[in-house]
Amino acid sequence: MGISKELLEILACPKCKGEVHLNPAEDGLICDRCRLLYEIREEIPIMLIDEAKPLES
Repeated sequence: MGISKELLEILACPKCKGEVHLNPAEDGLICDRCRLLYEIREEIPIMLIDEAKPLES
């Protein structure tokens, strides 16, 4: 099923309030500005800064 388009449009990075987008595997949301990945678990985005994973360069 994945994350709905409507939900994706209203979600923002909790750290910088910038836009997020799906990663290629569609199992996480990426904030390009903060270089963070927020995982999606059981179709629920985990938008917690402490649980975000830094993106590799």
